[in-house]
Amino acid sequence: MFHFRRFYAILVARNLEFVRDYASLGWGLVFPIFIVVGFAFIFNNQQPLYTVGSLGPGDVDATALLGLDDELVDITPQHDRDAAIRKVERHGLDLLVEPSAGRYWINPSSPNGIVLEKVLKAEGSMESLSRLPVSGEALRYVDWALPGVLAMNIMFAALYGIGFVIVRYRKMGVLKRLLATPVSAVEFLSAQLVSRLLLILVVNTILFVGLWITVNFRMEGSALLLLLVFAVGSTSLIAMGLLIAARISSEELANGLLNLATWPMMLLSEVWFSMDDAAPWLQRVADALPLTHMTRSARAIMLDAATFTDVLPSLLYLGGVTTVLLLIGAALFRWET
Repeated sequence: MFHFRRFYAILVARNLEFVRDYASLGWGLVFPIFIVVGFAFIFNNQQPLYTVGSLGPGDVDATALLGLDDELVDITPQHDRDAAIRKVERHGLDLLVEPSAGRYWINPSSPNGIVLEKVLKAEGSMESLSRLPVSGEALRYVDWALPGVLAMNIMFAALYGIGFVIVRYRKMGVLKRLLATPVSAVEFLSAQLVSRLLLILVVNTILFVGLWITVNFRMEGSALLLLLVFAVGSTSLIAMGLLIAARISSEELANGLLNLATWPMMLLSEVWFSMDDAAPWLQRVADALPLTHMTRSARAIMLDAATFTDVLPSLLYLGGVTTVLLLIGAALFRWET
């Protein structure tokens, strides 16, 4: 028989338990605000109809060049000519102009590019610019997004797979018992890192092959180089997980901190969308995130056949991040609660 007083007592006890868990309560209040504010910063501008890249010094005015308002045309400076031309080939840019050199690039198979070229002709701007046609098919979104999805899967496996395990070991007293053995902190953490790294690489290799068979995605570069990028990137994210779990013993707090680490990377690391149109300061934040370097390197290998030299700066950055995080994590690590 249902007894309301017993039900009410349990209800009150559970609510008090949650309210007195300040970490969980605080995270539950802060996290939604964090997500809303993050999306507001990233998508604060209305997307224009056309995208034009500009090369060379000085800003290009959309009204002077095309006679169109800024709300219709988004002109973004491009600092790498080859990368910008690849965007035109893949319909990532509708048009690329270099006024200082008197030329523009267009993909004749791009409908938006054709429209912009007619606008250029109507405005009389073509008289001072030479036409450089490029060819290429529009990049499928699945081809663009897949490297980021694989990197994101690695991120979750690295952070949650290592963070929760160590926190649970500490909470259950497993680490306290290991303290009585000759095992050192470095040996324990190294074994955790290598174990998780091997698991991530095996699982994602199987996932990669399965998707290749079923989705038939684009893979232009070396699979071994891609594996190296994922291995170095995984190590840096595992090191981050070890740092988060170095001292805490609350699974709720660990969950909050892991969410705090994963969500900015998932939003800003170009997993789902490009950050080209984001504010410059937000792009600098994205450049500092390990997942950004892993995603960009994987995408460059899979779509642009990038070589070892091309991705070496990102590999060095990830190696530096790993070293710093491991040193701090080892210094902060404790066996007991």
